[in-house]
Amino acid sequence: MRFLNFKSAINFMKLRIPMMVISGILMLGSLTSLAVNQLNWGLDFTGGTLIEVGYVESANLENIRTQLSNSNFADAVVQNFGSSQDVLIRIAPRDGVKAVDIGDQVLAALRADGTEVDMRRIEFVGPNVGEELTEQGGLAMLVALICILIYVAMRFEWRFALGSVSALIHDVILTLGLFSIFNIEFDLTVLAAVLAVIGYSLNDTIVVCDRIRENFRKIRKGEPVEIINESLTQTLSRTVITSITTILVLLSLFFVGGALIHGFATALLFGVFVGTYSSIYVASSVALALGISKEDLMPQEVEKEGEDLEPLL
Repeated sequence: MRFLNFKSAINFMKLRIPMMVISGILMLGSLTSLAVNQLNWGLDFTGGTLIEVGYVESANLENIRTQLSNSNFADAVVQNFGSSQDVLIRIAPRDGVKAVDIGDQVLAALRADGTEVDMRRIEFVGPNVGEELTEQGGLAMLVALICILIYVAMRFEWRFALGSVSALIHDVILTLGLFSIFNIEFDLTVLAAVLAVIGYSLNDTIVVCDRIRENFRKIRKGEPVEIINESLTQTLSRTVITSITTILVLLSLFFVGGALIHGFATALLFGVFVGTYSSIYVASSVALALGISKEDLMPQEVEKEGEDLEPLL
């Protein structure tokens, strides 16, 4: 056991109540958006035809929507893709119509006014495949959370386990809420990023909880708030270095990786940020609110065999 000067520790827990309030508001907003707006499912999940076209000059999206609507494609989703000259068009599945024929019809509609339009690519996903991917993707996320729940329940005292799981749920809901609120397309690459966020957040939370548990056992005097602040201060340099190096890589993917990986980089960038935040203010604050104390973390003494017997005269 040892004594520490807690004055040198950063008082993270001083802001735990306002931070928890902010987290609660963000989670409520995310859940509301997910219920009302839902997610902007990509072609991988919805099925249909994806067409990428290129214009010589900046494309007028409203004119493109009008042209497609006049050609019986009123349900087409039109958006820029990477630059103002590149346009991505998503069309729901058409019974009995091949993707190639849909592409030819769309291209003919866009060229009807004499505008020069180039076909960049065309992709097709059947509705059955999209439905299967949706089910499998949701199942993968659910299985990952259940496995993590079992792991932290075995690894930590139950208060830390609940804090760790709360941090994971917090990170997933906020990441999904970001895509719902800003209507960013959610495809398989984004789902992979969300699963990666779960792993990153869990790793960061375990490091923090391990240090808190270790200090509860080593430090002789100190209130739970002081010990948690000391533990967070000790792991701060590791957390900052890990987060910054990860963010630098993700920033390069975000700006240079191209439009296809843009959603993946967005989800991971936001996930790394909220994962670092939740390790400090969600996992630790939940454990503290549940009344974690030194007695809860001290190893139980094992009574030796015959220790209670009276000595022989």
